[in-house]
Amino acid sequence: MQLLFDIGGTKSRLVVSRDGSALEQPRVIPTPQDFSVAVASFSKIAKEMAGGARFQEIAGGVPGSLNREKTMLVRAPHLQNWVGKPLREELSKALGSDVVLENDAALCGLGEALKGAGRGMAIVAYLTVSTGVGGVRIVDGKIDRNTSGFEPGHQIIDVGGKACESCNVGEVGSVGHLEQYVSGTNTQIRFGQSPGEIVNPAVWDELARFLAYGLNNTILHWSPDIVVLGGSMIVKQNGIKVAKVAEHLKNILTIFPVLPEIRQAELGDLGGLWGALALLRQSKAR
Repeated sequence: MQLLFDIGGTKSRLVVSRDGSALEQPRVIPTPQDFSVAVASFSKIAKEMAGGARFQEIAGGVPGSLNREKTMLVRAPHLQNWVGKPLREELSKALGSDVVLENDAALCGLGEALKGAGRGMAIVAYLTVSTGVGGVRIVDGKIDRNTSGFEPGHQIIDVGGKACESCNVGEVGSVGHLEQYVSGTNTQIRFGQSPGEIVNPAVWDELARFLAYGLNNTILHWSPDIVVLGGSMIVKQNGIKVAKVAEHLKNILTIFPVLPEIRQAELGDLGGLWGALALLRQSKAR
C-alpha cells in the first residue's frame, strides 16, 4: 500500500493506493503553515486512511525548492516556516516508512506527461499557474536531470519590472519575474480582487500575453514537443485561456518554424498524485 501526497501553498491532498495502480478518494485539507502541526496532521489523516495497515511506500510533492538530497525545503515562499526543517525524516518517523520527496510542480508535470495531456510525447514542458508559478521538463517519461530543480516562474520577463516579494535580487533592482505578473497571489494584489471574481476579459488577455512571454523563453530553452498548462489560474472559468496564450505566442516566438502545441492539463487536482505514484515505480526500477 502506498501513501501519496500533494502539498500546496494553501491546500494539501493525500490519497492511498492499495494496488500501486489505482487511487482511492483523496482527502483535501488546508495546508498548515506551522511545520510541526503539518506533520502531526498529515500523519493522523494518513493513518486514518490506512485503516491500521502499514504503508510500504510514501511519496509526494512540496511547493518549493528542495536540497540536493531531497530531504527538506530550502526555499518555499508560501510555506516559509517549513524551510530547513527535516520533512522527509519527520514524515518517515511518524508513518514508519521511507519517504520520497519531489517538487510539487515536477510531480504534476510527470503525471500529465504519463497519464494526461502530454502522454505519448517525448519532451513535455509543464507549467502550473496557481498560488505561484512552477514547472518541469519531462524527457522520455521522467523528470529531466537537474542540479537545483526547475523554477520557470522566476524567469525575468520585464527588466524594468518587479521581482517576487520573496526573491532577493540585491543591487540588480528592477527585474520582473513571470510569477509576479501571472500568479494568483499577485493577481489579487494587483487588481484588489480574488482571481475568481475578475470577469473583465481584458485582464485575462493581459495575463495570457504575460504568460506567453514566459513560454517564449521556456520553449527556446527546453525545445519541447508540447507545452502543458495547469493550475487554478488556467482551469478556472474566469482565468487565463490556453487559446489566448497560444495566440499571443504565435506573434512572439518566430525563431522556430513550427511551435509546439499548447494544451491545457487534463488531470486537474490529481496530477501530482499520479506523478507521485509514477515516481515510486521509477525509483524501484533504478
